[in-house]
Amino acid sequence: MPFMNYPACVLMLAAALAVFPAAAEKGDRDKPMNAEADALRYDDLKQTSVFTGNVVITKGTIIIRGARVDVMQDAEGYQTAYVYAAPDKLAFYRKKRDAVDEYIEGEGEKIEYDSRADTVKFIKQAVLRRYVGATLADETTGNLIVYDNPTDVFTVDSSGLNRTANNPSGRIRALLAPRNKTGAAVTPPPSGPTPTLRPSTALGDDKK
Repeated sequence: MPFMNYPACVLMLAAALAVFPAAAEKGDRDKPMNAEADALRYDDLKQTSVFTGNVVITKGTIIIRGARVDVMQDAEGYQTAYVYAAPDKLAFYRKKRDAVDEYIEGEGEKIEYDSRADTVKFIKQAVLRRYVGATLADETTGNLIVYDNPTDVFTVDSSGLNRTANNPSGRIRALLAPRNKTGAAVTPPPSGPTPTLRPSTALGDDKK
């Protein structure tokens, strides 16, 4: 796919025992995919479905929303979904993590979900968040974010990231909550503003 040919400036931000120590919900990939939309075009010969208009896809704990979703199913029953956002909006993905009260939530102009590999790609204006209950714990932005559900590892690429007033540098931005010795996230106190990140303008100060 065209979005796989990114340069080597990819930042590995999380591993199974670092940022996301618990596994994602294991049964989701084997659950049936349910869809609601304003319209559907289904091709039985090619095993493809095109949903359009306020599309909502559910698959176990997974929730996907977009203006259009193209779904392809292979001979073994695995599904690949391409989710497209409406103009000036972002497509949405949410999933519960296994054995903990945590949720992974992401957005992008386009989302690709592969049930065989159990991976999710958030493409352009990509955002990936982790919630502990209803509290935001981690948040990462980039141009391309690839999240691997079985290992809870994700990579972020800033290539082509648009510079905005909130992020004039166009670089990857990450908010990662501290964790205690058991690996659980340290929930911030309920009072006070949520911490925000400031973009860096240089990669270090070249100190000797």
